[in-house]
Amino acid sequence: MANTPSAKRWLPLEANPDVMNQFLWGLGVAPDEAECFDVYGLDEELLEMVPKPVLAVLFLYPITSESEEERIQQDCSMKEPSSGVYFMKQTVGNACGTIGLLHAVGNITSEIKLVEGSYLDNFFKTTAKMNPSERATFLENDREMEVAHSVAATAGETEVRIRH
Repeated sequence: MANTPSAKRWLPLEANPDVMNQFLWGLGVAPDEAECFDVYGLDEELLEMVPKPVLAVLFLYPITSESEEERIQQDCSMKEPSSGVYFMKQTVGNACGTIGLLHAVGNITSEIKLVEGSYLDNFFKTTAKMNPSERATFLENDREMEVAHSVAATAGETEVRIRH
């Protein structure tokens, strides 16, 4: 069942707007439709530096034993998301950056135009009627996304350390 993590692990995607932009633009988000930017803080003057409109926000935080325990508790009590929310479970290790970007783009497709026939256009059309677990299984078996993720993950400046 797709609710449990698979043995598949990808290289982590660097939390870098340049890397994420190239990744998204290569998959079918037109550069004039959406772009990733860093948010340097949550105080008013720092938020003013973020270009508007803001269509999505990715929040990055370190995973701890406490956060994992909380996530497991939430998973047990979580209801299916509303049909208006694009959501998928993460079953591939280190795919959180890609999953976050897919959530972001999947929830703003009414606000932006994807390149017709592009990877993302086809991905969202194919997975639109799937539940979160089915989407996770689809992504897990999607070789094209795995390759695109791998290319983006190696484009960053941070040295990747593989933990076994």
